[in-house]
Parts: sequence; structure tokens; C-alpha cells
Amino acid sequence: MANHKSALKRIRSNESKRLTNRYKHRTTRSAIKKLREMESKEEAQAAFPDIMSMIDKLAKKNIIHANKAANLKSKLTKHVASL
Repeated sequence: MANHKSALKRIRSNESKRLTNRYKHRTTRSAIKKLREMESKEEAQAAFPDIMSMIDKLAKKNIIHANKAANLKSKLTKHVASL
């Protein structure tokens, strides 16, 4: 166990950040899954910009890698276009 006050604070802040990142990542993955299951093109196009924004925010905060974000965005764009 850490002995320094700064190390104890770092442990606490890391845990809270981990939980926040986990929530954001899980929420985004659920939204992507819902988009892939959509049958209606209008419904998918309405949800598309919000999901793109969520993916961009995850990449910006280094929760996911920038290349993974680009791959997700590309595949979702193709999916929405094919509906």
C-alpha cells in the first residue's frame, strides 16, 4: 500500500477516472450496437451524428485509440449508407 499522501490521492483519482471511462465506453458501445440493429434509414441517420460525437470524444480523451475510432466511424458510415 502507498505511504505518500500524493500516491493515496492518485489511487483515489485513478479509480474514479476508471469508472467514468468505463461508463462512457460502455454507453458508446451500446449506442453503436443499437445503430447496427436499426432497420429504418431515417432513424439511423438521426442517431448517427450523436454516435459519431461519442466516438470522437472517446478518442480525444484516449479512452479508445484514434485508429479504432476511425475504423468504427468508417464501418458505421457504410452501414448507414447501405440501409
